[in-house]
Amino acid sequence: MATVGLKLVTLGIKDPDTGMLIKGENGLSEDGLLPITTQMWGTKTANITNLQGTGQIQYDNNVGVFVSTPKGDPQIALDFNKLPFEVLQKLVGRKQDPTTGGWMDSGERPSVAVLIETQSIDRMHRVFYGFGNGILTQASANVGTDTNADTMATDALTYQALATKEFGDKPVAFYSDVSEGWDELKMKNQVFAGYTDPKS
Repeated sequence: MATVGLKLVTLGIKDPDTGMLIKGENGLSEDGLLPITTQMWGTKTANITNLQGTGQIQYDNNVGVFVSTPKGDPQIALDFNKLPFEVLQKLVGRKQDPTTGGWMDSGERPSVAVLIETQSIDRMHRVFYGFGNGILTQASANVGTDTNADTMATDALTYQALATKEFGDKPVAFYSDVSEGWDELKMKNQVFAGYTDPKS
């Protein structure tokens, strides 16, 4: 299905031992989910690559006879306008020094789940890309001087998807409200294992 726009990106941190969503102070919110809303100036881009591996044609008797299909290694190039400072540090695996308040690399990257929402080109339907397990990396921060215009250094992060138990050990799941049986709460519970609707 062709899509248009980037509606919403939602993040959550999972327990590395249980694979369950972390809620409360050690997570990203009381229910564990952090939708990157317009109050945070939203998400500029979520460019997904390597959803499927490129097949290799195998030859026999001078002709192509089958295609070997390697696994995809999905990655997302994410660009956020204004992630909360401490949220960013948690997402990329930094820990705070209680003496100075500074944040340093812990040497461990947390398991992060990502749900990306876009829309069909007629904007009548919702389309989702779910990643239940992976790590985020902040490779650079391009800080430059202001001129007669502001020079913004946005939060550019790279997400590398990993196997997710709830997806049958696959790295990504695809959802849409056009599919029979689609249920938003069940989708969130599959992507963010252990999520419960705070309204229920």
